[in-house]
Amino acid sequence: MSTDLPDLVLLGNLLVDDIVLRDGRTLMGEPGGAMLYVALAASAWGLRVGLVSVRGSDYPESALDALRSRGVDLAGVRPLGRPGVRTWLLYEERGRRVLHHLGRPSHAEVSPTFADIPAAWLAARAFHLSPMPIECQLELASGLARGSETNGKAGTARPFVSLDPHESVRENNLDTWRNLMSNVDGFFPSQDELAFEVRSPLELARSLAGRGRLRFVAFKRGIAGGVLVDLAESTEKSWSSSSSRVVDPTGAGDAFAGGFLAGWLMHGGLERALSQGTISAALAVSEWGTRALEAGGPANV
Repeated sequence: MSTDLPDLVLLGNLLVDDIVLRDGRTLMGEPGGAMLYVALAASAWGLRVGLVSVRGSDYPESALDALRSRGVDLAGVRPLGRPGVRTWLLYEERGRRVLHHLGRPSHAEVSPTFADIPAAWLAARAFHLSPMPIECQLELASGLARGSETNGKAGTARPFVSLDPHESVRENNLDTWRNLMSNVDGFFPSQDELAFEVRSPLELARSLAGRGRLRFVAFKRGIAGGVLVDLAESTEKSWSSSSSRVVDPTGAGDAFAGGFLAGWLMHGGLERALSQGTISAALAVSEWGTRALEAGGPANV
């Protein structure tokens, strides 16, 4: 365990994926979980990263070794004591479907709670909540808000909190999402996680933010790039994908988030954050699984 406080604490799941692409190619038993891609992408830029998660007994040790070699702190990862969640990732023409293997723990059982965060890490600059059941994300976000109020000192900045959804944003759960967004600064939804029509990304971002603290929303659109809404400036900025080779699209959005957050936290500019996000996403999809991200350090990202 490193004695350095992480700049970015990631909270989420460590899952095992069985991947089936549209052309029939498969990759079985791949280490996965959104936070794995975020961690590898963010640490590739030199950001200090810590993980808070629940590890199943079948999670590949090779993935944890790759994280350790990058300097990622695993002090917040606790053992489940039995095999964890294993998923089918099925890529189809209109998108991706995720199916959980039968006889495995529930998604909530392999999701961390606020109590799993090492006490010293509550002083970290930023936290990112990877896709988990919305009830788990609510508990974590509200706990972080309370923790910053309790532990904060005069002149100490409130930590930056970002979130990637698991549950879709729909008309019938907007109030729940607004409640969650009241404790969140950055939101990273993909196109298939927005289950209703709006006139513009800016309109949706404003609707979600209400009177809360939400600063930006990155609407991810896969190979089409995306749109970043900066609510502080009331602006929309489109970005394009920089991928020239797509072998496996798994984890592209998560790698984008990792690169983006590293750019934002280390340099403070949205242009730099977008650039790093698109580079990380392109690297992620250029090989199967996390292979390219594991190989890509600060010198060759």
